Amino acid sequence: MNFDLSDEQRAIRDSFARFVDERVLPQAAAIDEAREFPRALFGELAALGLFGLRYPEEAGGSGLGLTEFCLALAEIARGSMSLAGAAAMQSLMGTKFLHMLGNADIVERLFAPALRGEKIGAVCMTEPDAGSDLDGIRTRATRCDGGWRLNGRKTWVTSAPVADFFTVFAQAGDEKKLTIFLVERRFAGLHVGREIHKMGVWALPTSELAFDDCFVPDSHQLSREIGDGAAQLRKMLAEIRIITGAMALGVARAALAEALRYSGERRQFGKPINRFQAIQLKLAEMATELESAVHLVHYAAWLHSAGRPHHKEAAMAKLHATEAAARICDQAARVLASYGYAMEYPVQRYLRDVRFTLIGGGTSEILKLIIAKELSS
Repeated sequence: MNFDLSDEQRAIRDSFARFVDERVLPQAAAIDEAREFPRALFGELAALGLFGLRYPEEAGGSGLGLTEFCLALAEIARGSMSLAGAAAMQSLMGTKFLHMLGNADIVERLFAPALRGEKIGAVCMTEPDAGSDLDGIRTRATRCDGGWRLNGRKTWVTSAPVADFFTVFAQAGDEKKLTIFLVERRFAGLHVGREIHKMGVWALPTSELAFDDCFVPDSHQLSREIGDGAAQLRKMLAEIRIITGAMALGVARAALAEALRYSGERRQFGKPINRFQAIQLKLAEMATELESAVHLVHYAAWLHSAGRPHHKEAAMAKLHATEAAARICDQAARVLASYGYAMEYPVQRYLRDVRFTLIGGGTSEILKLIIAKELSS
């Protein structure tokens, strides 16, 4: 494929790069340390059209593809992984099921305002005893007059403390088939539980969620058929992995830039430390790993946009980009030595935040199994 960006793609990347340089980077540390959802910047991203970038124009979006979205998201992650995580949730997992499966009322009241940043969406899959194992989900939906009663518990729900609506995966009916429901925050029986304090992405709130005989009307059953939840999720998994890889590219690029800046300014034994081979080798390895990750992520995004098979390539892109980013952030901290451990320098934030990308969309171990299965099929 041709890796040259089109003029439109370059313009999108540059537009979000300017936004990050001017609006995000000056307050990135303060956002992180305040540990509060960055509502103002979230709204500015909506105004820039990020949340609707990949949705069709008739739905209020821009009708662009995954490559364009990845270019924008990588820039945002370069500035703040918390903001990038919130943007990714809103732009994909938090709204896509509404766009694909929601009725006219849901689209008008929730989906359209979400693209404008006026409503916030979240997705609820993970449970205390069910992560990658979707068959282990225990949240139950039981038929009742006019709808369903949800009972169960979810955990690691990104944006839950600030979300207005939740896409929930639950086992429905006597057959216990995975089915998708939409729960609005106002519904009785929905309880947002304790917030989970994390190692990184401090400004992206994450918490537990409980459903205690929560009534969900028939109009909010998103699954067209009982039990189609796993199939609907599979349609999105590759996208989740590719955009997670894009976020890893952003934080890796930030870490490499800081290592380059610092090593050019820090002097030891009468010269900048980037004149020493030990540092040069680290910088060369970091740059090479980043470049290879960029190509894998963009290739997977291109395959998706072209409508070609990309399940294996999405897993490869996510696996390599996130692991490479983790190594790059670690090496950047080593270049800065003691200052890589100091809160006054951003490298410590990159080192903490990059681990967020290792988890979402499947762990590296799960991804390796997926790739191996694809190779043998």
